[in-house]
Order: sequence, then structure tokens, then C-alpha cells
Amino acid sequence: MNQEKMQLVNKLFNNETIRTVWDKEQEKYYVSVVDIVGIVSESKEPRKYWNKLKQRLKEEGNETVTNCHQLKLKAPDGKYRMTDVCDIEGMFRIIESVPSKNAEPIKRWLAHLGSERIDEVFDPSIAMQRAIDLYREKGYDEGWISKRIKALQDRKQLTDVWKENGIVEDKEYAILTNEIYKTWSGMTAKEYKEYKGLRKESLRDNMDSLELILTDLSEEATKRIASKQKPQGLKENIKIAHKGGNIAKMTRNELEKELKESIVTKDNKLNYEYIDEKLLESK
Repeated sequence: MNQEKMQLVNKLFNNETIRTVWDKEQEKYYVSVVDIVGIVSESKEPRKYWNKLKQRLKEEGNETVTNCHQLKLKAPDGKYRMTDVCDIEGMFRIIESVPSKNAEPIKRWLAHLGSERIDEVFDPSIAMQRAIDLYREKGYDEGWISKRIKALQDRKQLTDVWKENGIVEDKEYAILTNEIYKTWSGMTAKEYKEYKGLRKESLRDNMDSLELILTDLSEEATKRIASKQKPQGLKENIKIAHKGGNIAKMTRNELEKELKESIVTKDNKLNYEYIDEKLLESK
């Protein structure tokens, strides 16, 4: 399984987080087995429960276990570990092996999960509403959510303009994006994420309203100038990206003079922190 072509989409069942992965190629969900088994069994040690159940199913010759895969998923402590996952059909079979009153509710939840992406094909607004609901569940306020959704739309418009101007490779989009970020914030996207203590998390999802506004301004300015001047190729588009970033930088400088504090901060939305294992081993 190519994890690079998969998207982690955490889902909630009765306020319990279930780690779920969407496979773009196969167009299907893979669900963390230990998360589902933990909810169904109500075990205090779901991982041990699943290991024993898995061994029993193997001894019985149950093919469901052999159809399980392992993906690196984020654990509650923020670290990524190899975790058994299974598609929805396989999860139904595993649930049948666990006697529990929670079996039927979780089956209905899984059935609904399986239909979500199909529904989105016919009505894309469902996906947008789901994103809004997820941001609300994470505690973002309505003003921030509105800015974030608008930023998503503006970003797509910018990449469309770049494409018209001869930008075709992913690395070129990354170079232009970094030029914008470095000009207005002083950091590349990667450096900005590290500054905020992020790894795989979305940088924009961890910006406050002002950071998000300046990012949107820099990209909107870049888009408008590029649409007007129509630069061709990477070299010319880098110059325009710098101009767009500089407009946001001037705005940032003026605002920071009034606020007497930096707009770019280390603040993030994480409720955990990463710990470098090598540092722990050296102590």
C-alpha cells in the first residue's frame, strides 16, 4: 500500500476518535482496527485485546486477518506507529467476532462512512460542510473558519494562474509557495512549520487569523499581478511571487509597529507536543 497516496481523516463515533485513512487510488476507507475493537469491546487495553483476537482468528483460519494491512498512523501521544488497518467490509467481519452491545451502532456508523465519498461525488458541498464541521469540532471559531475556507478557494485560483503561466511540476509550485512565504514571513513553509512545532500537520490550520490573512493577501496579490503580467516559466513567476509576498510583508511591518509585537508566532492548535526520542536516549 502506497501511504503517500493516502489521506488521514480522523472520524468521531460517540466522541471517540477513530483513525481513518482514505485511499485515493482504490477510493475506499481503511480504518484502524484497534480503535474500532476498543470501542466495541470497551476494553481498557484495546491493543492487547486486538492482539489476542487476531491470534484466535488466525488459528481459526479467518481470512479477514490476512487482509489487514499496516499503516503508520498518529497515536494519542502524537507519535506515528505502524497500526493494523482494514477496509470497511473487513471491519464488519471483525466486529462480528466481538460480542458487544456496541456492535450494531458501530456497524451503522461504518456503513455511513462508506457512503460519504460516493455522496461527495454527486454533491461536492457535502465535503465542504464536512470540513467546516470538523473545524468546529476542533474548537475553531466561525471567523477563523470563514477565512480558512476562503483561503482554500484563493489558493486553487492561484495555482490555476500558475498553470496557465507554464508551471506544471509539483516542485515548481513548492518553490513559488516558498518564495511567497519567505518574503513576507522570513521563513519557508518548512521552516515556518518547524517554528510552530509542527511536523505533518497543516501549517495554515495552525495559523491565527492575522497570519492567515497575510498569507491570503500575499497569494492574492501574486495571483492578481501574475494574471495581469502573465509571466512565463519558473524564473519569471518567482519574481512575481516575491512581489506578492512583499506586499504582505509591508502590511505586516506596518501592523507590527502599531501592535508592538510580532504577528508570526510559535502558537499552534496542537493539544500535544513532539518529543525527540534521541534526546531522551541521550539523557
